[in-house]
Amino acid sequence: MNIKFSMASGALAIGLLAGCGAAPIDLDPVQNTATADFAKNSFTEAQYKNWGHADLLTDTIPGMSVIKAYQDILNNREGKKVIVGVVDSGIDINHEDLTSVIWVNEDEIPGNGVDDDKNGFVDDIHGWNFLGASNNENLEMTRIVKKGDDGSEMYKKAKAEFDEKSSYAKQGLSRYTEIYEMVDSADGVVQEQLGTDSYNLQDIQNITSEDEAVVKAAKALEYWMSRVGSVEEIKKELEGGIEYFSDQLEYNLNPEFDGRTVVGDDPYDITDTNYGDNNVTGDLDHATHGTHVAGIIAASRNNGIGMDGVASNTEIMVLRAVPNGDEYDKDIALAIRYAVDNGAKVINGSFGKGYYPNKEWVYDALRYAAENDVLFVHAAGNDSNFLDEAENYPNDQENNGPEFFDNVITVGALNWAYGEQMVAGFSNYGKVNVDVFAPGTKIYATTPENNYEYLQGTSMAAPGVAGMAALIRSYFPKLSASQVKHIIMESGLASDAEVIVAGDPNNKQPFSSLSKSGKMANLYNALIMADKVSRKKIKL
Repeated sequence: MNIKFSMASGALAIGLLAGCGAAPIDLDPVQNTATADFAKNSFTEAQYKNWGHADLLTDTIPGMSVIKAYQDILNNREGKKVIVGVVDSGIDINHEDLTSVIWVNEDEIPGNGVDDDKNGFVDDIHGWNFLGASNNENLEMTRIVKKGDDGSEMYKKAKAEFDEKSSYAKQGLSRYTEIYEMVDSADGVVQEQLGTDSYNLQDIQNITSEDEAVVKAAKALEYWMSRVGSVEEIKKELEGGIEYFSDQLEYNLNPEFDGRTVVGDDPYDITDTNYGDNNVTGDLDHATHGTHVAGIIAASRNNGIGMDGVASNTEIMVLRAVPNGDEYDKDIALAIRYAVDNGAKVINGSFGKGYYPNKEWVYDALRYAAENDVLFVHAAGNDSNFLDEAENYPNDQENNGPEFFDNVITVGALNWAYGEQMVAGFSNYGKVNVDVFAPGTKIYATTPENNYEYLQGTSMAAPGVAGMAALIRSYFPKLSASQVKHIIMESGLASDAEVIVAGDPNNKQPFSSLSKSGKMANLYNALIMADKVSRKKIKL
């Protein structure tokens, strides 16, 4: 398996900031060869926490070469401040690793109840909350179903999927609850037998008893502990499943539920814009996703705590528009427009859905972003789907046709193990509708109340690329959004590996066929190419 880079070899005597007197970067892009032996069987905890920043050739981990880029290229160089709009579930703006990188609207006087900067939003100090007090919402298919059968193909498709998902959620809740009750009961029996509430798998295996109930409990726990870990870990995983399916049945798939009533607007009227508030964090319990995304992009670097974001010289503008459930098209469109109007040069969208009844509003907003030279980075989605056949919005084309605009980059997720397992099993893919892949499995980043967690999804891959884009725009401010997009795509590492697709060992395809670029995003190479493009040494 070869790791390739598309630029010509040879030292690139090129500078970092065109016209700014910066010293040339006399470096070659990564273009060495890797083999299947690069696949790692085990990592240290430190490697797990930072694998997305690792370098494939140095560390044998398919990261984005972030550390290498800072050490070899960005060291002792200065860039311009870049604002990244994060359209998500809300962000803990007081997090120890984020508070110094949260955007502040200097033209607004905090707390005076006046729209000082005349942008249509009162006291929008750090962004805007388009959800108000709402946290939970229906899936879009549920909204379509509860409107009634209008004879459309959209309704028929939504109804079939709604019925399937509802049935699956009911079965899932029942199964997880049943297993939890069994594990909890067995735990009580074993604790009594051992005389302690602290035990491990070996303790379980050493149990001998004439009591059939004890033997049964021990066998049940041995089965689950050998697969998951401690009883505490088993219960935590089961509780997560119970919460997930309960939320689906109570909110996402419940036609009787309407989370929008607390917002006070008409979500199907794009001209009804007087809603929301400036509480960009929202409920901390629902801000985990957005806080994690923000940390991946721009958590304070080298401050000795937590983790490092990809991008320095970056401020995070917070746009709360993604609930537990499916986002409204109107909120997304208005959030994109807010970001553009208030100075963002990159927007991260780690969200998506299969139905967009008002997609024209989002298309118009993306076109507006393109006209104002703003790059939109979008997560490809986590349904293991081939997006050249399945729909996932927002996108930048229809029916696999030509792109409407050239400022949208869609990102699939990589796993940490180079070789056949390097594409995350959950990641969507597509030669037309996915542009590039980036680290998205077991990503360590910020979560509310000064915590840090491992999360995974294309939601984690997109902000890695958004951070790359912010850095490129920081050090090469004359490059357009379109140029930054193509630099990221073309400068990545290619691979001739055949990889497992959609988590199915029987479905192996060339990595090069899973995205438009066929590559893994690489910051080190992207900066070298950006420097050359900015100096007009090459054209995209």
